[in-house]
Amino acid sequence: MFTFDLGGLLAGFVVASQLGVFQLSPWAIAVYPAILGAKGVIYGLFSSRLGTALHLGTANLKFLNNTKNFHKLIHATIVTTLVVSVVMSSISVVFGTLLWGVTLENSLDIVAVIMSTMTLGLTFTLVTIKVAFVTFEKGLDPDITVYPIMSTVTDLFITLCYTLILNLFFLFSLTGKSIIIALIVLHLVSVLYILPKSFRAQDFRKNLKESLLILLLVSVIVNITGTVLKNISLILNNRGKEIYTVYPALMDTIGDVGFLVGSTATTKLSLGLLRPSLFSLRKHGKTILSVWSASILIFLVLAVLSPLVNGTLTFFTFSNLFFTLLVANVIAVIGIVLLSYGLSILTFQKGLDPDNLVVPLESSFADTLMTVALLAALVLVG
Repeated sequence: MFTFDLGGLLAGFVVASQLGVFQLSPWAIAVYPAILGAKGVIYGLFSSRLGTALHLGTANLKFLNNTKNFHKLIHATIVTTLVVSVVMSSISVVFGTLLWGVTLENSLDIVAVIMSTMTLGLTFTLVTIKVAFVTFEKGLDPDITVYPIMSTVTDLFITLCYTLILNLFFLFSLTGKSIIIALIVLHLVSVLYILPKSFRAQDFRKNLKESLLILLLVSVIVNITGTVLKNISLILNNRGKEIYTVYPALMDTIGDVGFLVGSTATTKLSLGLLRPSLFSLRKHGKTILSVWSASILIFLVLAVLSPLVNGTLTFFTFSNLFFTLLVANVIAVIGIVLLSYGLSILTFQKGLDPDNLVVPLESSFADTLMTVALLAALVLVG
């Protein structure tokens, strides 16, 4: 699973190569984790439910003339994306006004950029569906294969979408803003077409309700992450392309640490091999240490590859970057292990669905923990 995280370097390299555009406004870099996190959770929920539908036979292996359940799932994703875009934009405006130095006059800019990016990102749904169909057709489990693959690819795709929208907004003036408005209007029209046809369906309302509740909370968490990233950008200023390059991959890796620790703990709790108490954490120690070791190895590879792709690889840049990432790793892993283990206990005790609650929360908190840990490491290491 961790090897897929190395693909996050591509998303980070896009950010590093487009730093000039990201620095055209104080909110541009701060909004990036919010879009990355929200879109990741939306596709995580979508791929999980699609995998379940394929297993249960409530969805077929074809795009056209598929089941009602399949179409309702796509409709719910389109509507959820619009609602989350509006809510996340509103929260970003509040954060921007209070913490990012954004004026009220620029609030509509944030709303337009976020909504158009999320709309453009919807096109990736087709790719996710195709990957799920192919893996299921070949006898593989979409629940295991689709999310790890697509989470990294989604990071790259939504980063490209966000960078494109920023370029259209800042550099192409009237033409660019016309395209952005057209994307938003298209999304609104689609939702207005879907709601009268689908809202009466119980499955549609259930998927929509469960998704929105968790995504509203995620919207707040990812904006906190953006605020921390903005502070990191102030420390780095025009330097640190190596840090920006590894940033998405770092978040993916720590998210996978939390997912693996949490999912294996949930299984052991169900089998009676662990007691539902934080004091039983030491009995899960071998799994934690193996996952932690794998994450350190990935961080080591990232410390080599990042300066390599940026053309700055020397012993000094490698050692400085690796030491910074190692400190960040220790801080982030301790935090995500405690969080994921605690959520696993809560899931077991309350009978909650990890697909709808634990996984999205774990992913969002992992992004925040990794970003905070990276900021702390940059301050400590200097």
